[in-house]
Amino acid sequence: MKLAFQLAYKNLIGAGLRTWLNVGVLSFVFVVIIMFNGLLEGWSEQSIRESIQWEYAHGHLLHKDYDPLDPFTIKDGHGKMDEKSTSNLSPILIRQATIYPEGRVKAIALKGIEAAQNTLQLPTYAFADAKADIPAIIGVRMAETANLRVGDQVLLRWRDKNGTFDAADITVVEIFNTNVASVDQGQVWIPIEKLWDMTGLENEATLWVANENYSQKAIKGWRFEDQDELLSEFRSLMQMEKFGSALFYVILLIIALIAIFDTQVLSIFRRQKEIGTYVALGMTRQEVMKLFTVEGALYSILGVIVGCIYGIPLFILFHKIGFTLPEFYQGMGINIPTTIIPVFGLTIIIGTGIILIISATIVSLLPARNIARMDPVSALKGKLQ
Repeated sequence: MKLAFQLAYKNLIGAGLRTWLNVGVLSFVFVVIIMFNGLLEGWSEQSIRESIQWEYAHGHLLHKDYDPLDPFTIKDGHGKMDEKSTSNLSPILIRQATIYPEGRVKAIALKGIEAAQNTLQLPTYAFADAKADIPAIIGVRMAETANLRVGDQVLLRWRDKNGTFDAADITVVEIFNTNVASVDQGQVWIPIEKLWDMTGLENEATLWVANENYSQKAIKGWRFEDQDELLSEFRSLMQMEKFGSALFYVILLIIALIAIFDTQVLSIFRRQKEIGTYVALGMTRQEVMKLFTVEGALYSILGVIVGCIYGIPLFILFHKIGFTLPEFYQGMGINIPTTIIPVFGLTIIIGTGIILIISATIVSLLPARNIARMDPVSALKGKLQ
């Protein structure tokens, strides 16, 4: 086996440009696959972390009649809960409302939340210092859509518990920046005490947000959804993204393997006299076949080494600066960070390298099997077979 590696290495180095073209293609495929995997892993980790910080915390306790995916349940999906059961929970009351920025009509979800809460990263502390009658905080996307700035007033219309319309001006006291679109787009946050007064739904909530000290227990009329349940939809989306990316990886890999296959077929065709010489010197057909298979495997090994030489510095650089996405991605309604920080683990790098080496070895074995059917005498005479 040692002799096969030595001969294969000398043959590859002697092939010159042909070898380095194949190595370059394989190294490019190696780096691109790892880069895309790192981007997906980084997107997944950032989005999950930010969703927990801004929206889900350590779980939601939802009213039995409220379905987050059905806006028609907002009207009746609220209720009171025993004060003893509200420990380590922050209430959120959701009502449907309309704002009129610059004379335009925009339907929104009006959400009431405690000013003193620290379970979510929403800047509710701004309510405490606000002098406005109805202070409100909104996200950057909402501010751009409604063309609102800090200090602006906008007319708000809502219904109370009896269905009676009422209206008042709200004042924007803070605009926060988050990648979690579900707490930004079409959302206006005000102090829950104000919303209770406005709607007559005193001490009622649509859902309760749990902090890290909350101990789950059954409460009649309410259902608890933990982080895994709340994040299940996003994780399913990421699985679909990874499956779609896998098809792209396969196409790249096939292109690289075709180059190796063609090189090996041409090499065996042109080196028939050399093959006959090996057999005449005492090598068996299986040993010659092994030699050409090792040559193919060395292409991938060199490709992985070269890929690591220029790829690892690139991975380190992009892990520091990240990939900044165009602004239109922020309007897609899903949790996409403005700048994705790729995550490159040893598992991804080693796993991709192993897959590349095994694939190249198998592809090299296919044309090498033709050596077993060659006539060594004709090969030694240089006759084409």
